[in-house]
Amino acid sequence: MQLKKLKVVAIGGGHGLGRVLSTLSFLGDQLTGIVATTDNGGSTGKLRKRASSIAWGDLRNCLTQLVDQDSVGSQLFNFRFDGKDELAGHNLGNLILYALNDIQTRPLDSIKLIRRILRVKTRVQPMSETPTDLMAFYAEGRCRVGELSVDDMATMPKNMMLAPLVKAMPETIKALENADLIILGPGSFLTSVVPPLLVRDISKAINKSNAHCVFIDNIAKENSPAGELSIDEKLEWITYNIGCQPVDTVITQNQEATSEFVNLVIQPLASDRVNYRHDKVRLVDALEQCIENYASISKLEAVNNKAVNQ
Repeated sequence: MQLKKLKVVAIGGGHGLGRVLSTLSFLGDQLTGIVATTDNGGSTGKLRKRASSIAWGDLRNCLTQLVDQDSVGSQLFNFRFDGKDELAGHNLGNLILYALNDIQTRPLDSIKLIRRILRVKTRVQPMSETPTDLMAFYAEGRCRVGELSVDDMATMPKNMMLAPLVKAMPETIKALENADLIILGPGSFLTSVVPPLLVRDISKAINKSNAHCVFIDNIAKENSPAGELSIDEKLEWITYNIGCQPVDTVITQNQEATSEFVNLVIQPLASDRVNYRHDKVRLVDALEQCIENYASISKLEAVNNKAVNQ
């Protein structure tokens, strides 16, 4: 398996990114997850309103998908309070991470501590250690602020940004610089895939990287304006918003998919148990196919360059 030899960075939001991380967890510390931290709903939103902090929900989700789902640690971190009091709706894992953030020097220290407790080897990092929110702008000048508001939009925004603008951690930039493979998605396009790319340090590092960049398409059509976009329309939207188009290959099971910009790997990806989730074995096979195709193209380019220079 060629994947075992690679350093991989996966970027996105909680559920989709968590699935990718759990699929590739055999890579151990060769795998890094960069997690969107703009969520302002649910338990995470309540904690962010109480005091300025990054969104912990997707980070917690990714960490718990990297441990045995039947373990005590997983059950504790996924435990959600019911009832009608102040704890109602809160997730215990979010509360623990929120509390540790007051104790530790920086959010990454809190995550490292939880990784040690849960025995997670994969590096999990926030897209930034500074709190920020999504801002979406329509062509006519209207604006929406916050991930919840962006999720409710009826049409695609012309562009998006983070407010305030934030920087990535040095550890994140180093991981991207050293990566052999960079993965975007799957997940909600506007609120999971795009937010980390709006961190300028991250988009610049991806653009400069020699890594092969793969976008994993969703199994099911997402219930948002982005769900109506073709692959090339999504790539063009990314280019307009971040100033570059970093994707080399798109993995999809849509047999009708086409692209003028990137290579496509089209094959069955859905799990037989849950048809809107990626099957882990099929996803690994698709990523292996990407790597083989990329290696073949690189070899051909090397031969052509050698011929031209002779």
